[in-house]
Amino acid sequence: MTTPGSDGTTGTPDLRIAESAALETEEELRVRLAELETKLAKASKTQNKEGQLRPYQVELLKLQGYLEESSKRMIVLFEGRDAAGKGGTIRRVTRYMNEKHYQVVALGKPTEEQRTQWYFQRYIRHFPSGGEMVLFDRSWYNRAMVEPVFAFCTEEEYQAFLRGVTGFEKDLVRHGTVLVKLYFSVTKEEQARRFDRRINDPLRQWKLSEVDVQAQDRWDDFTEMKYRMLKRTSTIDAPWTIIRSQNKQRARLNAMKVILNAVPYPDRNPELDFTPDPDVVVSGARELELMEAQRMQLGRFAF
Repeated sequence: MTTPGSDGTTGTPDLRIAESAALETEEELRVRLAELETKLAKASKTQNKEGQLRPYQVELLKLQGYLEESSKRMIVLFEGRDAAGKGGTIRRVTRYMNEKHYQVVALGKPTEEQRTQWYFQRYIRHFPSGGEMVLFDRSWYNRAMVEPVFAFCTEEEYQAFLRGVTGFEKDLVRHGTVLVKLYFSVTKEEQARRFDRRINDPLRQWKLSEVDVQAQDRWDDFTEMKYRMLKRTSTIDAPWTIIRSQNKQRARLNAMKVILNAVPYPDRNPELDFTPDPDVVVSGARELELMEAQRMQLGRFAF
């Protein structure tokens, strides 16, 4: 014998409980399926992006093989604003490389002993031997950007660096080292968005430093130092290449192309396009022209 339920339905209490549990289970299942579909879509998108890079990562292995066979030395500098995508690009460039023949260098704050040394001395310790590639995640150009902005060096030290660095790099190139200088450029708005993501994502919070926190407030200061750096240190022997990194995937792909084009390694894949995207890759000289035009039109630098 059945009795009316409180909602007007009939059935035993056990049956109503079972039906309710089933409804909750179905709803939970729909939510889980939706979450799974979202994760699969993201994974597929990521896989497609990584797939675009793979043919160029194969070419980077050929480049590395050429360096080993010819005993050539190569240094790649990764500079730019915080959260501009330097680290992610380095990881993609080196993902399949032979670890015995490359090194990623990201030096921290100099020790008291290092402060008494010639400025370039702690960087030279990590320079490549024949057949090796070294990638600097920030380099001696700390003295051209971060250090003067935050008063980590004196004006005299800063000016001495600008006077000496071009000769230092000219000697490097003259003695056979392939030197590639990449500057990753991102807008103020995109940098702020990436900082917010770091703040709110526990897996990315370690990336946020005290310097990063002040980067937005010091935006114009960094822009001025960028201009001075390009003006004084982008030379025929060691030019700067600007990578527009608003879109990380395009920045990574085009940075790879710039690196590959710096070395005449054999057996290139004829089906690949090695021409950098002009909307992403800009010469240091062209960047200076754009910055100077902005200053004339707006009375300030826009990026």
